[in-house]
Amino acid sequence: MPYPAGADVTEQDQQFPAQQQQPPGLTAPMSPAPDHGESSYEGHGLLTDRRALITGGDSGIGRAVALAFAREGADVAVVYLPEEQADADETRRWVEQAGRTCVLIPTDLTDESSARGAVTTAVTELGGLDILVNNAGFQMARRESIADITSDDLDRTFKTNLYALFWVTQTALEHLGEGAVILNNSSIQAYQPSETLLDYASTKAAINNFTVNLAAEVGSRGIRVNAVAPGPIWTPLQPATQFPEKVEKFGADTPLGRAGQPAEVAPAFVFLAADSTASYVSGTVLGVTGGKPVF
Repeated sequence: MPYPAGADVTEQDQQFPAQQQQPPGLTAPMSPAPDHGESSYEGHGLLTDRRALITGGDSGIGRAVALAFAREGADVAVVYLPEEQADADETRRWVEQAGRTCVLIPTDLTDESSARGAVTTAVTELGGLDILVNNAGFQMARRESIADITSDDLDRTFKTNLYALFWVTQTALEHLGEGAVILNNSSIQAYQPSETLLDYASTKAAINNFTVNLAAEVGSRGIRVNAVAPGPIWTPLQPATQFPEKVEKFGADTPLGRAGQPAEVAPAFVFLAADSTASYVSGTVLGVTGGKPVF
């Protein structure tokens, strides 16, 4: 179990132990362990035999989405950094436990040819593609002002969050047909940006615009495009990019008084991916923020 027996993961004023990792961050050292829905998510056949590519699907929200998609009947391909292999192997274990295929694609998405090649690999291994989840993202909050952001910092954030999303989506559209779905991972930072996340918040606002514009373009092809905007969610990215003292009260400033778990975000992706629940939903951003507004 991700929490000790009897623990209430939804109690307000939840406090995390001070902790720190180096990017990109891994699941195993986290305390407490994130909840990806391993013991709670129940599928209902909403995505039977669909084929999904999930970037950043090794951990955090990406793993929760991969697990949920698999339990809904989908096969998945997961893109991740080579140094995240241990997390990717664990994601594959849960997907295969659900009786579905999991293709692992270790790739640096900040390289254009690698990003495009990841899509080609996924299509080949899965036999096609029906759902694209642009989930991979990077942030760095261990700084005080714009003066601390270097060109290299900017390059890494924008290439991971925007360039890769563009390259992957552009290539995927060569294979996506009528009824396909593209889902982008945005953030509450697009609406309520933190001073220490200026570059990251900028990319998330751009992702919202990208989502709306692309939905208008590909709607005539029968392809839906939406985004999910999570609030503060307990993933490896947090201890890997925040100051330890910030981790302690992570998520406490939400109206619900706590951080969310990846398992609480994944159902939003399932809802938007399934024709039975969201066939007329396109060009929108769905907030999963613990009460913070996304309008």
